[in-house]
Amino acid sequence: MIPRGYGRIINIGSVTSVFGYAGLAPYCASRGGVKQLTMSLADDWGRHGITVNCLAPGWFQTEQNRVLYENQEWVDYLCDRIPLKRPGRPRDLDGAIVFLASESSGYVTGQTLLVDGGITTGSMRATVK
Repeated sequence: MIPRGYGRIINIGSVTSVFGYAGLAPYCASRGGVKQLTMSLADDWGRHGITVNCLAPGWFQTEQNRVLYENQEWVDYLCDRIPLKRPGRPRDLDGAIVFLASESSGYVTGQTLLVDGGITTGSMRATVK
């Protein structure tokens, strides 16, 4: 990318990049590190025409958290705290990824883009039961 003078890097963070959650300290620390890495690389590589941003999904069902989604009481608890009242779906990330990879984001670097159904918009943050 440096020799070409152009590039788009999209790191994958999480809502835990910007908020801590009880019971998830190691995971939150690692995602916070991704956010800091994103900002540092954006500063390092911006002069080479490379943008570096962080996509931070909210609660999406993955293999890592599959067991949580098997508990309907927990899913209901979670959805009650998300303003859009549902967990994320894989296609919910499509527009953000396309934007961050495109020319339209040419002046966006070092940023964390939350795709979280609004869970981080207010004082109400989910905690793991």
